[in-house]
Amino acid sequence: MGAMEMSGPFWPLHLRTLEQMSDFRFAWVSMAVYAGPMVMALCSTPWWGRMGDRIGHKPMVVRALLALAATQIIAAFAPSVIVVLIARLAQGALGGFIAAAQAYGAGLVDRPGRGSLMARLQVATALGSAFGPGLGGLLFDGWGFQVVNLVAAVVCVGCAVAAIAVLPRDKPALAAEPRPSGATTGPAGALVWGALRGLLIGIVLVQTGKLMPQAFFAVFAQQVLQADAAYTGLCYGATALGLCVAAPMWGRWFEAMDQAAVMRRVEWIALACAATVAMQAWFVDLRIFLLARLLWGVCLGALLPVFYALLSLQASARQQGAVLGWGNSAAKAGALLGTASGALTMAWLPLKHVFWPACAIYAVAALGLRMLRLKTPRQLTGAAP
Repeated sequence: MGAMEMSGPFWPLHLRTLEQMSDFRFAWVSMAVYAGPMVMALCSTPWWGRMGDRIGHKPMVVRALLALAATQIIAAFAPSVIVVLIARLAQGALGGFIAAAQAYGAGLVDRPGRGSLMARLQVATALGSAFGPGLGGLLFDGWGFQVVNLVAAVVCVGCAVAAIAVLPRDKPALAAEPRPSGATTGPAGALVWGALRGLLIGIVLVQTGKLMPQAFFAVFAQQVLQADAAYTGLCYGATALGLCVAAPMWGRWFEAMDQAAVMRRVEWIALACAATVAMQAWFVDLRIFLLARLLWGVCLGALLPVFYALLSLQASARQQGAVLGWGNSAAKAGALLGTASGALTMAWLPLKHVFWPACAIYAVAALGLRMLRLKTPRQLTGAAP
């Protein structure tokens, strides 16, 4: 994750060096460079997950790492903006590393341990996102954008080699587990067509709420809070810190509970997210705002990992790759919606009110979780084979 985030902030700077463009075209190309891979991953990740269910998830982990390395090399030597866009779209379509790692890990741990596993993977993702851009900036300043991509490619290849050498081979789920006679019978089938939809909608909502403030956070901090750049960065990083510290603890706490009990608590945590976002909207005192950001991160550590764990717990072994692939696609959809809605919020609302729509989204998510819990109690307490 850190390797892929190394180049994240610098794509617009690189695009400027490849071709002279009008501001309008530059804006659209920059958007495509960032949004294009997410759209492609949204469409392709469930398919790769299903493939992992058929042939094993370790090959999918290795495949994704090698695909990411290849597309980074193509981007490093791309002679034009068009080639960069093709490389980025291929990166999204051929990646799917996080979903493959989740499905692979779910097969290595027992069922109660899946919540902690998803929490640890979420922390690893957050740490990669936090430290990758900093390392990429050092490489960019010293040697340029091409070296940033080549180093990322080398890291991906190294991870692929390590995965081949170290990770135990997993048995394909479809070969290991006979299919029952009815395609939609049993708890797993009921989930796929019942509670699964609710869980995926929940992922979209919590990701939308999480990503919305990114579009306007720096401007809000500067103009409403009158904060300098250092304090703005501190407040921004406080959320990631809270998530990294709290996510493993949430995972361990939820291990001893049945799924219905977990859903009840996640419902209240979603309301707590709404409250902490409301604090960011209401208070202009810098210390209270920093505390609200930290508490928001603590609450976020209990949301997405728990949704992934619930998806994994409800699905049978033959469905892990497909279901977690759908979950990752839902997260990508939420990220896209959050980024777009954050920009629209900043354009349509006074700057001092921009946090309130994110607050409302978490409230809607909490209401949706309650409806899901009440409508599908048997699916949420049953155990998939």
